[in-house]
Amino acid sequence: MTRIEFALDGHPFVELHQLLKLAGLVDSGGAGKHLVASGVVRVDGEVELRKTCKIHAGQAVCRIHARTAVDFDMAEAMIEKAVKTIPA
Repeated sequence: MTRIEFALDGHPFVELHQLLKLAGLVDSGGAGKHLVASGVVRVDGEVELRKTCKIHAGQAVCRIHARTAVDFDMAEAMIEKAVKTIPA
């Protein structure tokens, strides 16, 4: 997986759905909210369902490896380009 670094540029945090958008992993904050709500995003190794979870410097965000036959849309597939990859 590709690792993407994201700079907070002096801000104390960024909301999770906005991070997904600003890092270019989804097209909009709404798509980021959908991705988080679907349960495929981890923050520091734990499933995160709060769309506005505050992500601070040093935290890691990744996509959970799906083990179902359900096809993910492009936004969900793009999360594989994670801020930091964490083994499942």
